[in-house]
Amino acid sequence: MSEEMIHYALETRQLGKKIQLKNNQALSVLHDITLKIPQGSSVAITGTSGSGKTTLLGLLAGLDTATTGEVCLLGQPMSNMNEDQRAALRLGQVGFVFQSFHLMSNLSALENIMLPLELAHPTQTIQGMALQALEQVGLSDRAHHLPAQLSGGEQQRIALARAFVSQPKVLFADEPTGNLDQLTGHDIEQLLFKLQTDNNSTLILVTHDDALAKQCQLHYRLQDGQLEQAP
Repeated sequence: MSEEMIHYALETRQLGKKIQLKNNQALSVLHDITLKIPQGSSVAITGTSGSGKTTLLGLLAGLDTATTGEVCLLGQPMSNMNEDQRAALRLGQVGFVFQSFHLMSNLSALENIMLPLELAHPTQTIQGMALQALEQVGLSDRAHHLPAQLSGGEQQRIALARAFVSQPKVLFADEPTGNLDQLTGHDIEQLLFKLQTDNNSTLILVTHDDALAKQCQLHYRLQDGQLEQAP
């Protein structure tokens, strides 16, 4: 399917996920989730702890497989793809930001940002792209610092630079401000939305923070395994 024909960055149809328990019974975590996310939009998914938000994010990103239903990412149905095929679909087109940063402790800030570029771009161009991403998050002077030498806010800025360096069409964010104080978290929120707009990426954000969710164009709440549009 050509890019011109893709009207939605992501679609689900009657998506469901069951987890097999030790007593041979199945726990239904998610069921009958049908969702359409327009390209370039920002979408928040909220819910209480244990409601299945992170599980849903994993299904939408193709990191996990559904028990029932279908997920189409960038117009491509993933139900018949194996793990390598789903990874190939994400390469250069999908970015991730997590609560706990997930930076490589033995790599510098610049090297962490270069990681997602190494498979998709010629080696001679990736350092320049990474340096530009560092400049976008205001940390050009931290290029050669290890994560342990950076504050939590700086580490999340590096994580944002890494996520956006390949100009992804879709960015998944899982509690991106969860490990930060309120002031630093606010700065990261503003940077996240700025980078999303600058790159025309689709942002799919999982959070327990209703104030953050309300900054998105669409807001859904996950409850009892089902997704409803928040008022």
